[in-house]
Amino acid sequence: MTDETPVLVTRDGPVVRAVLNRPHRRNAMSQALVEALDLLLAKLRTDTTARVLVLSGAGGHFCAGLDLTEVGAVETREQKLERQHLRNQRTGARFNAIAELPQVVIAAVEGAAYAGGLGFVASADICLASADARFSAPEVRRGLVPAQILPWLVRRMGRSEAARLCLQGHVMDAEEAARTGLVHQVLPDASALERAVAATVGDILQGAPGALAETKALLAALGPVATPEYAEAGARSFARRAADPEAEEGIASFKARRKPSWMLS
Repeated sequence: MTDETPVLVTRDGPVVRAVLNRPHRRNAMSQALVEALDLLLAKLRTDTTARVLVLSGAGGHFCAGLDLTEVGAVETREQKLERQHLRNQRTGARFNAIAELPQVVIAAVEGAAYAGGLGFVASADICLASADARFSAPEVRRGLVPAQILPWLVRRMGRSEAARLCLQGHVMDAEEAARTGLVHQVLPDASALERAVAATVGDILQGAPGALAETKALLAALGPVATPEYAEAGARSFARRAADPEAEEGIASFKARRKPSWMLS
């Protein structure tokens, strides 16, 4: 199946909605999807009439993270190192771009919000989730590392909870995500989630546009989520792991729905 429109963008006055649109892959981040999202973020940076961005996913899921079929492409180790290094750099820059938008960003989460999808959750200003939402950082189970999402999780959840989520690699339900601070509010179902999004948008639009943008600028002035040195180190770390035999085995076992070799010894 091809991705004709990987991100569906609509607008109602000052409110922009972006729906990640790869439901057949639980909205996993393909190159086409992230390029479309990057284009939207670049436009919004200079859009003085847009005031809110609502980010969600199609088909009952938010985002399953990086499309592992692209990570596992057949290429030399040197080619993989270079490609994954650049990809991970851009991933970190994308989360920064979301957080630095002058618009208030709301993540509306149903179903899976895994791996890189957590970066969208944690870099958004507000996260609302339905009761069926699930959150996970399973990178270590695939032989990879959560390089660029880790600083955002630490900012949102605190270091202790972020460490547990990333090292244990388990699936966290919506109630636990709310308890840890990853999610601001849990709603019983998709309809209630949409009503809560609408109510939150209504609250935000009562704020003066300039004051909202300036408040976001002040939040950014409190300090970066991670240093530029960390972002580069994270990108290199991800590239090393993506080019390692562990990642090859982890991704292969995930696709085959079997245990990886390190669990069998």
